[in-house]
Amino acid sequence: MKSILKITLTSAFIFLLSFNSNAQSSKYKCMLQMNNYMGEGAYIVVSLINANGEYEKTLYVMGDDKKWYKSLKEWNKFHTQKAEDISAKTGASVTGGDRSVTTFEIENSKINKGYKLRFESAVEDQKYYVSDLEVALTTEGLADKTDGKGYIKYVKLIKI
Repeated sequence: MKSILKITLTSAFIFLLSFNSNAQSSKYKCMLQMNNYMGEGAYIVVSLINANGEYEKTLYVMGDDKKWYKSLKEWNKFHTQKAEDISAKTGASVTGGDRSVTTFEIENSKINKGYKLRFESAVEDQKYYVSDLEVALTTEGLADKTDGKGYIKYVKLIKI
């Protein structure tokens, strides 16, 4: 009888822990539409930027050939200093006129606290945009479609 009670309590405790860890962050589907442009595929990095304007975390990298990461100049400075493992956060680069759909997690504690998502973009032998697009991590910012300034036409985030 005691062993059944222990198993039940342990199972309930594990369930509550897993529920609590999931409640601390939310997943977002990110739909990115590119402008039409001529040239190679764009390398785009999605970074979490804190209230002081500093890089805090890499959420996703569109482009998986590491030799081109140096073209994303500002992010690359952060990435090489922090040496974070981004192997699970990478995908294909995105060409002119194409669409990309990715998913990433954002900690709920970052929302409405001055944070933002920065979409940095670069295309081989073309202009580099340190801030092609920024999304304010506010309730409103996450709900709106945000227009880009360079290769990115717009981004729309949907909480899933």
